[in-house]
Amino acid sequence: MSVWLLTDAAMDVHVLPGHVERPDRRLAVADGMRDGASEAGAELVEPAVEEIGDEEVRAIHDSNYLTLLAAAEGSNGAWLDPDTYVVRGSLRAARLASGATVQAARAAASGEAEVAFAVVRPPGHHAAAARGSGFCLLNNVAVAAAALRRDGVAGRIAILDWDVHHGDGTQAIFDADPAVCYASTHQSPLYPGTGSVDERGSGAGLGTMHNHPLAPGAGDSEFVAAWQKELLPAIEAFAPDALLISAGYDAHRDDPLSHLAVSDDAFGAVSRLVGEMSTRLRLPGVALTLEGGYDLAALRASAATTVRGLLDGRDHLPNRA
Repeated sequence: MSVWLLTDAAMDVHVLPGHVERPDRRLAVADGMRDGASEAGAELVEPAVEEIGDEEVRAIHDSNYLTLLAAAEGSNGAWLDPDTYVVRGSLRAARLASGATVQAARAAASGEAEVAFAVVRPPGHHAAAARGSGFCLLNNVAVAAAALRRDGVAGRIAILDWDVHHGDGTQAIFDADPAVCYASTHQSPLYPGTGSVDERGSGAGLGTMHNHPLAPGAGDSEFVAAWQKELLPAIEAFAPDALLISAGYDAHRDDPLSHLAVSDDAFGAVSRLVGEMSTRLRLPGVALTLEGGYDLAALRASAATTVRGLLDGRDHLPNRA
């Protein structure tokens, strides 16, 4: 079992003192990944991260938006919204985050890694084609999905998002795309206010978006059941060629930014289900990219159970590919 950890300290130049989206998050998740790989007896590989190129970014993001980011960085920083900042070095950090996510996706899709986790910041799933928001500058998972399709590796891609906040940027980017299936659990009501059950996609993509809002106070049973009984069956029926996970851990009961009561064990339980499904689909691996999560101990423990769960799910099925 090969597990890839893709991260880079250069991402931490994107920092604003006092902001909850901080470099310690990256370190906590990286340590959790190492814990999980070690406990599972897996080989851990930590390749160098490569900054994403303009062509790959522009497959998702408008040129005018990228020009805006560069101008904001060049003018000693700016706020894109009340939560989302740009400082000197932010754009390179974002390009590294997207680059790491593309590397993780390619490693999992090719079978080089059974689990590949891009432990990155800034996060990405709130970023739309022409705007950044919710701490996010570039939509890392969307850039990775586009790269796999351009490579010819995967024609149909499923994106799983268990962050406590709905991935409005990811959904908007692929809303009318019949070849991308998006599935999300998230607290509602909560920022950004999207992700109702009747948001099912549009045009040719109608029926490819699957949202399961969770009420404040929901815990392990509701979280696991949403994935086991509704979302994972929808993804499996879609029959994707690749699985990408927007792995946010702010649904954790100890997180300061939400009101759900999910434990790190529940992240492990859902991960095991995903691992089992990936084996039934005969996928070589699963890729993840870090989204939210702001309690350091919860981040580390949840990342560890995620890695163990994915590997355990893939290892204990008789029809493993």
